[in-house]
Amino acid sequence: MTIHSTCTLNNGVKIPWLGLGVYKSKEGPEVENAVRWALEIGYRHIDTASMYENETGVGKAIAESSVDREDIFLTTKVWNDEQGYQKTLAAFDRSRSKLRSDVIDLYLIHWPVKESFKETWKAMEKLYAEGKVRAIGVSNFLIHHLKELLVDFDVVPAVDQVEWHPFLRQRELHEFCSDSGIQLEAWSPLTRGRMLDHQVINEIAEAHGKSPAQILIRWDLQHEVVTIPKSVHRERILENSRVFDFVLSSDEMSRLDALDSETRFGKHPDEMS
Repeated sequence: MTIHSTCTLNNGVKIPWLGLGVYKSKEGPEVENAVRWALEIGYRHIDTASMYENETGVGKAIAESSVDREDIFLTTKVWNDEQGYQKTLAAFDRSRSKLRSDVIDLYLIHWPVKESFKETWKAMEKLYAEGKVRAIGVSNFLIHHLKELLVDFDVVPAVDQVEWHPFLRQRELHEFCSDSGIQLEAWSPLTRGRMLDHQVINEIAEAHGKSPAQILIRWDLQHEVVTIPKSVHRERILENSRVFDFVLSSDEMSRLDALDSETRFGKHPDEMS
């Protein structure tokens, strides 16, 4: 596996295992530099959202990059107050314009807003059928949300992007997604920096001569979870990419798995419904 390695989604589209997340990356030079550095380092997967308010900068950096657009996997998301059939179609057009991209590689429902996510999914199926997006998926959906989509709609989500790290293993969700052909993707894979000083993580990091962040990213990848660590610092973006030259042992994976305490650093999805 390398930084360019991909997995295949349920519709045949290939997504890189490792990407750059840009949550809280400020519009303008900050996000533009982060995306530019990532592409220079070798990343080919960029994840943004309308709520991040930095799609314009992401689009600018991609457009000005020497990397061909077709070689970049670009994800964005429809925010909660944009959900609903017509509103989603309008939101997509706004995002596509800001990102300077006729076709978005992956479009996600950001949170399962109870009153509107089904109408939102109907709009996303339309965008997918029209070829405006290469794949559609969801973010922060739990099993009961996914079951509603699987019962009521034809297109199975290609991705479910959720908070996922050793302290929030979400085993049942991971298993359900795997059985349903839905690729799990991790946001906040580095626990928002809050658990990088944990003894177990640091012991494993020391054994491999790696950073705690690199250990957590590698743990994701060995669980076959796509991961999008966020940083606006070139050295950290580079560090996060250097996770393909070592392997965690089964014992080390088990030690990290055992850290699961169902601890969330973001909101619970049902709180957003």
